[in-house]
Parts: sequence; C-alpha cells; structure tokens
Amino acid sequence: MPTLQKFIAAHRDELIAATRAKVAQRAVPRPTGEELDQGIPLFFYQLEERLRRPELGTDKIRATATLHGANLLKMGLTVGQVVHDYGDVCQAITQLASEQNTTVTTQEFRALNGALDDAIAMAVTEYNRMRERSRTTEEAERSGMLVHEMRNRLGAALLAFEMLKTGRVGISGSTGLALERNLRSLNELIDRSLAQVRLESGLQNRERIVVSEFVNEMADELMLEAHAFGIQLTIGPVADDLQVEADRPILGAAVTNLVQNAIKFSRAEGHVSLTTASTQDHVTFAIQDECGGLPVGKAEELFRPFVKNGKNKKSLGLGLTICRKGVEASGGTVSLLDLPGKGCIFTITMPRYRP
Repeated sequence: MPTLQKFIAAHRDELIAATRAKVAQRAVPRPTGEELDQGIPLFFYQLEERLRRPELGTDKIRATATLHGANLLKMGLTVGQVVHDYGDVCQAITQLASEQNTTVTTQEFRALNGALDDAIAMAVTEYNRMRERSRTTEEAERSGMLVHEMRNRLGAALLAFEMLKTGRVGISGSTGLALERNLRSLNELIDRSLAQVRLESGLQNRERIVVSEFVNEMADELMLEAHAFGIQLTIGPVADDLQVEADRPILGAAVTNLVQNAIKFSRAEGHVSLTTASTQDHVTFAIQDECGGLPVGKAEELFRPFVKNGKNKKSLGLGLTICRKGVEASGGTVSLLDLPGKGCIFTITMPRYRP
C-alpha cells in the first residue's frame, strides 16, 4: 500500500477534525452544520476510494464523483462550499504529513492532486446539473400553481360582479365583500410575483427609506385588508428619524405579506399589530397575530416554498420564502417567535441607516 494511502487511512479521524477546523474558520462561503457533520467525511471517503483504486476507469470514477455530487446537493451545499472544502482537505493532508515527518513521493502528491481535481470537476458538474433540473421543476410548479390560483380568484371575482350587475344584490353585502376579497388576492399575487422576479433577476434598487413614511404608505391598504376580514389592526407610531437602506418594493412586499398572513390566519375578530422599534444599529418591524400558535416543529417549515399551513390551504406557500429572501438580500433577517395557544410574532430586522 502506498505511503500516502497508509497515512490517510491511519490518520483519517485526525484529518477530518483538522479539515472541519479549517472550514469552521472560513468566512465566505459560510460553513453549515451539514457541511461539517456529513460533507467532510464524504469528501474523505471519495478521496480514499480514488487513491485505493487507481485502476478504475474514467467511467467508474465519473460515476463515483457523480454520486457524491448528488449527495452534496441533497445536503444543501453550494458550489463554493464544495470547491473550498476539497481545497481544505488537501491542505489538512499536506500539513499533517509535514508535522508527522511522513515522506510522500512526488508521484503520490501528483496522484492526490489529480484525484482532488477529478472529484471537484465531476462532483460540481453533477451538482450543477441536478440544481438546474431542480430549478426547472420548481419554476414549472410555481408557474402552474400561480396561474391556477389567479384563474380561481379571477373566476370568483367575475361571478360576484355578474351577480352585482343583476341589481338583485347590493355592493355592501356578502357578494360585494367576496368581490373585494378576490380582487385583493389577485393584487397580492401580482405584487408577490413582481417581488420574486426582481429578486431572481437581481434588479434591486437600494435606496434610503424613511421608515415613518414607508409605514404610512402601507397603512391604508392594510387597514382595508383587516376590515375585510373582520380583524382589528393596530399600527404603532414610528420615530421620524429612523431610516433603512433597501429595495423599497421588495421590503414593502415583505412587510405587507407578513401583515396579510397575520390577518388571514388570526381567529375571527382577532387582533393584529405592526410595531416598529429601533436600537443603535437596527430597525425592527414586528407583526403579531392571534393564530393560536404553531404545532411543534413547524416554525422553520413555514419558510419553505410550496408548504401550505393553517386554514388557507389554497395559498401558494411562496410568500414567506420570498419575504425571507427579499429581506436577506438587503442585509436583514426574518425571525419567528411562537406563542403557544396565542399566536406568532414575525420580526424583520434591518440595519439602521445613519447619514
């Protein structure tokens, strides 16, 4: 057995620990738990297999690397993480070999570098292939669901309009309310879709936003939305000196979506509040509802695309996903606090802008 292969087999756990330490110290791309716990051992398994069986043909090597690329995708690792991790593996091996005074021949180092190059190229190729396939499937599903829901909302609105035209029902009754709700739902779907297009295409226009003006712009529409659902909405006062820097339509869509969700999922005649606060470095938008709280383990699931929760099963399940992506694109975060038996508090935290 070659010296390098023996060395890696004898010090496998130590090498994995050293690689994890290197990855954990990396600033960009940021390491993840799956990467440290599962990804690093998988890299070493692939490397050992390649060095142990140099007689494998190109097709078999590609098949092995392809499998690893698929596994990395399932873990949620990015291309940047894959490439950097392979580099950290190589550094950990060479550094420990030097510290242990292990003699490794030029031929063995060449084999090591060749194995790493093959692994990176083939795993990343498969990673990209699967990611594109997944993205295409997701886009098709999203488009189909969007068109389906818009058709349903438009159909219901047209039906209500036809009944109103007959003159047998009044605009202030339940038929008029149904028309209003469906038109508002269509408007919400369009706004959400436009926000997603801006995010995915990178068409962001970050600007300074005076928070008090920003909240006032949304207030009337949100109050009408709450009234249509029979919900009491309270919008707290905002200090005049608060400013953030963000894409106004995207941030507006994020805040509006959280308030609309709070209105939809709160109990009948419940209360929803939008409050704004600040620290020296941050501005927060807190939306509290009366949805009754969440089942155990369901908090993070709310932010996954196409996951539908609560009584509104007809929703696309994209709003919270777009909300989080939009806020994070402007350097902010979205958090959720579950109040069992009462409701939830969604909080958008943005860096505070100071002239």
